[in-house]
Amino acid sequence: MTVPIDVVFPCLNEAEALPVLLAALPPGYRAIVVDNGSTDGSADVALLGGAVVVSEPRRGYGAAVHAGLTAATSDLVLVCDADGTIDPAEFDALVAPVRAGTADLAVGRRRPTSRQAWPVPARVANLVLAWMLRSRTGLPLRDLGPVRAARRGALLELEVSDRRSGYPVELVLRAHRAGWRLSHVDVAYHPRIGRSKVTGSLRGYLTAVRDTRRRLAEAAR
Repeated sequence: MTVPIDVVFPCLNEAEALPVLLAALPPGYRAIVVDNGSTDGSADVALLGGAVVVSEPRRGYGAAVHAGLTAATSDLVLVCDADGTIDPAEFDALVAPVRAGTADLAVGRRRPTSRQAWPVPARVANLVLAWMLRSRTGLPLRDLGPVRAARRGALLELEVSDRRSGYPVELVLRAHRAGWRLSHVDVAYHPRIGRSKVTGSLRGYLTAVRDTRRRLAEAAR
């Protein structure tokens, strides 16, 4: 019997997106929805959709990802935003280079399907941050990405400590120091379902930028 690949979905108020997302999950994948303090019934919606639900009351993207990785049991894991921007049909292509042993970390490189899918300020910020990481690591990084695949044990061994928005940056920096091979996989990027906590609010956007800059500054030191 083939063990399903666990997909960790960090989740904060994504009740609108979850039914569509979970219904589209291909065979061979198991959803682990990490409820990060939702107030819209996301946890109940996830349970109805057949997902394993993990509660992580400590707010923060990194906290939710870590809780999901801890709860996962598969060797290969995916981490994906729970807002409907990534079609689960893309998952096979993402895990392929890790499964084949040609990459240790596969990151989805967003290809927006419309202007509404990826607001210009967020796109510009991502390009700048990716450039800063490329210049400091030499990794072929073009997008920090809302979806990534890797070996679960190896991810936990990196001991990424950021529990907020700086998690993806610290992950890349630690992976670089560990000698990981990175691969980009193009993924279609759709308009999110519901309101964004980052690009849709000034507070969320500033928090993400602050956490990311802090991690880059620590790496420079």
